[in-house]
Amino acid sequence: MKARVKWVEDRTFTGEVEAGHKIVFGNGIGDKPKPGPSPMELLLIGTGGCAAFDVVHILEKGREPIEDCVCDLTAERAETEPKVFTKIHMHFIVTGRGLNPAKVERAVQLSAEKYCSASAMMAATAEVTHDFEVVDTGA
Repeated sequence: MKARVKWVEDRTFTGEVEAGHKIVFGNGIGDKPKPGPSPMELLLIGTGGCAAFDVVHILEKGREPIEDCVCDLTAERAETEPKVFTKIHMHFIVTGRGLNPAKVERAVQLSAEKYCSASAMMAATAEVTHDFEVVDTGA
Protein backbone atom coordinates (compact mmCIF):
# COMPACT_ATOMS: atom_id res chain seq x y z
CA MET A 1 0.00 0.00 0.00
CA LYS A 2 1.32 3.43 -0.90
CA ALA A 3 0.08 6.97 -0.51
CA ARG A 4 1.40 10.49 -1.01
CA VAL A 5 0.64 13.66 0.91
CA LYS A 6 1.52 17.00 -0.67
CA TRP A 7 1.46 20.42 0.91
CA VAL A 8 -0.52 22.83 -1.28
CA GLU A 9 -0.60 26.10 0.69
CA ASP A 10 -1.10 27.42 4.21
CA ARG A 11 -2.53 24.43 6.08
CA THR A 12 -3.94 22.69 3.02
CA PHE A 13 -2.74 19.31 1.78
CA THR A 14 -3.77 16.77 -0.82
CA GLY A 15 -3.57 13.07 -0.23
CA GLU A 16 -3.44 10.54 -3.04
CA VAL A 17 -3.52 6.75 -2.89
CA GLU A 18 -2.07 4.25 -5.36
CA ALA A 19 -5.34 3.95 -7.27
CA GLY A 20 -5.27 7.70 -7.97
CA HIS A 21 -8.05 8.76 -5.61
CA LYS A 22 -7.39 12.18 -4.07
CA ILE A 23 -8.68 14.13 -1.11
CA VAL A 24 -8.07 17.67 0.10
CA PHE A 25 -7.62 18.07 3.84
CA GLY A 26 -6.22 20.41 6.42
CA ASN A 27 -7.00 23.01 9.05
CA GLY A 28 -8.17 26.56 8.41
CA ILE A 29 -6.09 29.52 9.51
CA GLY A 30 -7.80 32.35 11.38
CA ASP A 31 -11.16 33.05 9.78
CA LYS A 32 -10.23 31.15 6.61
CA PRO A 33 -12.49 28.08 6.17
CA LYS A 34 -11.08 24.59 6.46
CA PRO A 35 -10.23 23.13 3.04
CA GLY A 36 -11.59 19.72 4.06
CA PRO A 37 -11.49 17.30 6.97
CA SER A 38 -8.61 17.53 9.41
CA PRO A 39 -6.20 14.57 9.59
CA MET A 40 -7.84 13.45 12.87
CA GLU A 41 -11.31 13.68 11.30
CA LEU A 42 -10.03 11.49 8.46
CA LEU A 43 -8.87 8.88 10.99
CA LEU A 44 -12.32 8.90 12.58
CA ILE A 45 -14.07 8.65 9.20
CA GLY A 46 -11.73 5.81 8.21
CA THR A 47 -12.52 3.92 11.40
CA GLY A 48 -16.26 4.24 10.80
CA GLY A 49 -15.86 3.29 7.16
CA CYS A 50 -13.86 0.19 8.01
CA ALA A 51 -16.42 -0.96 10.58
CA ALA A 52 -19.46 -0.16 8.39
CA PHE A 53 -17.88 -2.02 5.47
CA ASP A 54 -17.48 -5.09 7.69
CA VAL A 55 -21.06 -4.94 8.99
CA VAL A 56 -22.53 -4.64 5.47
CA HIS A 57 -20.29 -7.41 4.12
CA ILE A 58 -21.12 -9.80 6.97
CA LEU A 59 -24.87 -9.19 6.64
CA GLU A 60 -24.80 -9.54 2.84
CA LYS A 61 -22.81 -12.76 3.15
CA GLY A 62 -25.47 -14.02 5.58
CA ARG A 63 -28.16 -13.04 3.02
CA GLU A 64 -29.78 -10.52 5.33
CA PRO A 65 -31.96 -7.99 3.47
CA ILE A 66 -29.81 -4.95 4.30
CA GLU A 67 -30.73 -1.71 2.54
CA ASP A 68 -28.59 0.84 4.39
CA CYS A 69 -25.94 1.15 7.08
CA VAL A 70 -24.87 4.34 8.82
CA CYS A 71 -22.12 4.56 11.42
CA ASP A 72 -22.38 7.68 13.57
CA LEU A 73 -19.17 8.29 15.51
CA THR A 74 -18.43 10.43 18.54
CA ALA A 75 -14.94 10.82 19.89
CA GLU A 76 -13.00 12.43 22.70
CA ARG A 77 -9.35 13.44 22.52
CA ALA A 78 -6.62 13.89 25.09
CA GLU A 79 -6.18 17.46 26.30
CA THR A 80 -2.39 17.39 25.94
CA GLU A 81 -0.14 16.69 22.95
CA PRO A 82 -0.28 14.35 21.22
CA LYS A 83 -4.05 14.76 21.33
CA VAL A 84 -4.85 11.12 20.59
CA PHE A 85 -8.36 9.76 20.67
CA THR A 86 -9.21 8.53 24.16
CA LYS A 87 -12.80 7.44 23.51
CA ILE A 88 -14.61 6.50 20.32
CA HIS A 89 -18.23 5.39 20.20
CA MET A 90 -19.74 3.89 17.05
CA HIS A 91 -23.52 3.84 16.69
CA PHE A 92 -24.72 1.72 13.77
CA ILE A 93 -28.12 2.32 12.20
CA VAL A 94 -28.86 -0.69 10.01
CA THR A 95 -31.91 -0.56 7.75
CA GLY A 96 -33.69 -3.34 5.90
CA ARG A 97 -36.91 -5.27 5.50
CA GLY A 98 -37.13 -7.96 8.17
CA LEU A 99 -33.52 -7.81 9.36
CA ASN A 100 -32.72 -10.21 12.17
CA PRO A 101 -31.50 -8.05 15.12
CA ALA A 102 -29.39 -10.93 16.46
CA LYS A 103 -27.55 -11.16 13.14
CA VAL A 104 -26.99 -7.40 13.10
CA GLU A 105 -25.61 -7.60 16.64
CA ARG A 106 -23.31 -10.45 15.57
CA ALA A 107 -22.08 -8.48 12.54
CA VAL A 108 -21.28 -5.46 14.72
CA GLN A 109 -19.49 -7.71 17.26
CA LEU A 110 -17.47 -9.49 14.57
CA SER A 111 -16.40 -6.18 13.09
CA ALA A 112 -15.35 -4.83 16.48
CA GLU A 113 -13.62 -7.96 17.76
CA LYS A 114 -12.18 -9.60 14.65
CA TYR A 115 -12.27 -7.80 11.33
CA CYS A 116 -11.96 -4.01 11.62
CA SER A 117 -8.25 -3.24 11.57
CA ALA A 118 -8.87 0.50 11.93
CA SER A 119 -10.79 0.18 15.19
CA ALA A 120 -8.21 -2.36 16.43
CA MET A 121 -5.48 0.26 15.91
CA MET A 122 -7.57 2.99 17.55
CA ALA A 123 -8.12 0.71 20.55
CA ALA A 124 -4.41 1.07 21.32
CA THR A 125 -5.11 4.56 22.71
CA ALA A 126 -8.89 4.82 22.91
CA GLU A 127 -11.75 3.01 24.58
CA VAL A 128 -13.77 1.91 21.53
CA THR A 129 -17.44 1.12 22.13
CA HIS A 130 -20.37 0.42 19.87
CA ASP A 131 -24.10 -0.09 19.79
CA PHE A 132 -26.70 -0.45 17.06
CA GLU A 133 -30.30 -0.02 16.10
CA VAL A 134 -32.31 -1.80 13.43
CA VAL A 135 -34.77 0.10 11.27
CA ASP A 136 -37.33 -2.21 9.63
CA THR A 137 -38.60 -0.83 6.31
CA GLY A 138 -41.27 -3.53 6.18
CA ALA A 139 -43.11 -2.22 9.25
